[in-house]
Amino acid sequence: MSTDHQRYSTENQSTAIRKYAAERGIEIVRTYADHGKSGLSLAGRSGLKSLIDDVRAGRADFNLILVYDVSRWGRFQDADESAFYEYQCRKAGIQVEYCIDGFENDGSPVATIVKGVKRALAGEGSRLLSVRVFAGQGRLIELGFRQGGPAGFGLRRHLLDGAGNRKAPLARGEHKSLQTDRVILVPGPPEEVDAVRWIYRSFVEEGRSENEIAALLNAQGISTDLGRPWTRGTVHQILINEKYVGDNVWNRVSCKLQGARVRNRPDMWIRRDGAFEPLVDHMLFEAAQIIIRERSRRLTDEEMLEVLRTILANRGYLSGLVIDEVDGAPSSSAYRSRFGSLLRAYQLVGFSPDRDYRYVEVNRALRRLHPEIVAQAMAGIRDVGGAVEQDPATDLLTVNGEFTVSIVLARCQETPSGTVRWHIRLDTGLAPDITVAVRMAPGNASIRDYYLLPRRDATLGRLRIGETNDLLLEAFRFDTLEALADLARRVSIMEAA
Repeated sequence: MSTDHQRYSTENQSTAIRKYAAERGIEIVRTYADHGKSGLSLAGRSGLKSLIDDVRAGRADFNLILVYDVSRWGRFQDADESAFYEYQCRKAGIQVEYCIDGFENDGSPVATIVKGVKRALAGEGSRLLSVRVFAGQGRLIELGFRQGGPAGFGLRRHLLDGAGNRKAPLARGEHKSLQTDRVILVPGPPEEVDAVRWIYRSFVEEGRSENEIAALLNAQGISTDLGRPWTRGTVHQILINEKYVGDNVWNRVSCKLQGARVRNRPDMWIRRDGAFEPLVDHMLFEAAQIIIRERSRRLTDEEMLEVLRTILANRGYLSGLVIDEVDGAPSSSAYRSRFGSLLRAYQLVGFSPDRDYRYVEVNRALRRLHPEIVAQAMAGIRDVGGAVEQDPATDLLTVNGEFTVSIVLARCQETPSGTVRWHIRLDTGLAPDITVAVRMAPGNASIRDYYLLPRRDATLGRLRIGETNDLLLEAFRFDTLEALADLARRVSIMEAA
C-alpha cells in the first residue's frame, strides 16, 4: 500500500482480491502485505521479502499468488527487477496473477508486452510524482517555509495556518496535521539565542577556535539541542549554517527515488534569503565565513593534504566528521571545494577507497536494515496483543502508552587478535525507557542477538560489549525478536524493575 491513493488501501485491495478468487474458485491461504510503502525498492518491504523468501526456500504452501495490479508488485525504477521477482516465483512453480489489470498472465507475447508497459508506467509514475513533490517543496522553500528536519540549537519550528497566521510551536517529533498548514523557524529560548550569538562573537571578535568554544560551553553546562556535549564539529555547524541569519536553503543534498545521497552544486540549491527572523547579524556571519575560508586559503594544496595525512595517521580512517572535529584543520567543506570531493582528497593521501567503501557500505546496509527491524518489532508487539506507536521523526516507539523504546543496531567489529566486539551507541538525548540493542553477527550480514537495556544503562552514552559479558547484562540477552516483543508486552517501565 502506498500513501498516495485511497484506492490502494490494503482493505480495498483485499476486497478486490477475494472477489477475484471467489469468482474463480481459488482458496486464499495466506496474505502478505506492506503497509504505507511506495514499492520503489525491496528495502523496507517485509511482506514481499517474506513472500519471495518462502518461495525460494520451498516453504510456500500455495501454487498461485494474487496481486491487486502490477504497480502493487512494485514501482521499481528498473522494470527488470519487478520481472526478476516474478520469474523466481514462476521458476518455483508458482504463478502470479494480477487481479484488475485485465489480462491473463499466461506467458503469451501479449501478456509479456502488457506487463512490460505497466511495469514501466508504474516506475515512471513514481518518478513523475517525485518531480512534482520536489517542485512543490522547492516552491514552499522560495516562499520562506521550512521543509523538514529539526530546527537546531537556538531555533524552534512554529506552525502557521493557510492564511499565514501563527498557530502553535511544534515540539521535537511533532508534525503538522493539516495539509494547508506551513512551518517556519523562530528564535528559541533566550538562553539558547544568547549562546548562538556568543559563539559567533567568540569566534569572530575574540579569535577563539571551535574547540575552545565547545570546551567553554560544556564547562557552563550548556548542551546541544540533542542534549549532548558540544564538540568542535557541532560548533562548526552553528558557524556555517545560513539559517542563523534567517536564510532558507534547501537541496544541498538530495536522495531521490531511494537512490544514493548526492551532494548538489551550489547553483542547484533552492533558497529564500531573509525568510526567518535572524539570530545573528549578516555581517557577523559573513566575517565567520571569511575566517573559515581563509584558514584553508592560506594553505597550499600540498599543505592541506599533509594535514589530512596527519589526521589519517592519528585516526586510522577519514570522514567528514573526523576532519571537522580536528582543531586547526581545514573543514571538510574546504577539502570538497579545493579538490572537488572528499573522495578525491582521500585518494591523494593514500586512503584506500576499498577500505572506506567497505566501512561505508556496512553502515549503509545497517541504515537500510533499521526500518525493517523497527517494523518487525512493532508487528511482533501487536501480534501478542500490545499497542505500539512510532514517532516518525525519531523512530522512538511508545508501547501500551506506558514506556518508550529505542532500537539501535551495533556493528560487529573484529579486532586484530581475532575476537569480536560491539560498540552500542545509546541515545541519551531521547532518553528512552528501554533500548533494544541489535548485535550484528561477524560480517554484518545477519543478526546475532538482541540486548534489552533499561534507561539506567542508557545514561552511559556508549556501551562496549564482547562475546561474553557479566551475568546482569546476559540476563537481558535474547536470541529472537519475538521474545523481545513478548517481554515488551508484559513489562512496565524497566527502570522500576
